[in-house]
Amino acid sequence: MYRCFFKRILDIVLSLAGIIVLSPLYIILSLMVWHGMGRPVLFSQERIGKDEKIFRLYKFRSMTNERDKNGELLSEEKRLTKFGIALRSTSLDELPELFSILKGDMSIIGPRPQPKFYLPYYNEEERKAHKVRGGLLPPDSLCGECQCDWETQLKYEVYYAENVSLALDVKVLFYTFIILYKRMQHNYGADDRPMLNKYRAGKNFTPEEKAKWAAMGIEIN
Repeated sequence: MYRCFFKRILDIVLSLAGIIVLSPLYIILSLMVWHGMGRPVLFSQERIGKDEKIFRLYKFRSMTNERDKNGELLSEEKRLTKFGIALRSTSLDELPELFSILKGDMSIIGPRPQPKFYLPYYNEEERKAHKVRGGLLPPDSLCGECQCDWETQLKYEVYYAENVSLALDVKVLFYTFIILYKRMQHNYGADDRPMLNKYRAGKNFTPEEKAKWAAMGIEIN
């Protein structure tokens, strides 16, 4: 009952309340991002949603659009600002996701919705995490680390998707506060973990698989 009904009701109520209460903060952060990094204020990207349906996720920008002499974007490390690091460390960059939760693309608590181009790099077991809506507060906080490795994160996400309950959501919420405190102390926003497609760059794909992903607009490097 909780998984099928009450969880969604809580998402609607809490996300709407959060948007209303935090509306002054949205304005302040928007002005600060605009002043420090220019427009657009929001970063958007196609992400993997429930049942692997793709949706567009929005966050406050944490990087500039600086480019080299050839017009190519500089590395993320060079474009990440001190303010951007602070936004990531406190997770304030993710506040616009409350609108995705209200819309129904996400949930308050659930596996982190990853970029669309990560899809080919999940194994069948890990794809079970996509049975539920992605969340603003991820279950990998249960590991107690500011940022765990990919195997640990995906393991917790699958466990969450198969064991959704009110008790588990409360537990994730509790650990999230602990992790946020650790991140602010650890300067988490400056951490550089390889993206999943780079982390698993050695994965082999058949021509049929490459054609399948190409049809979805995903290129295999």
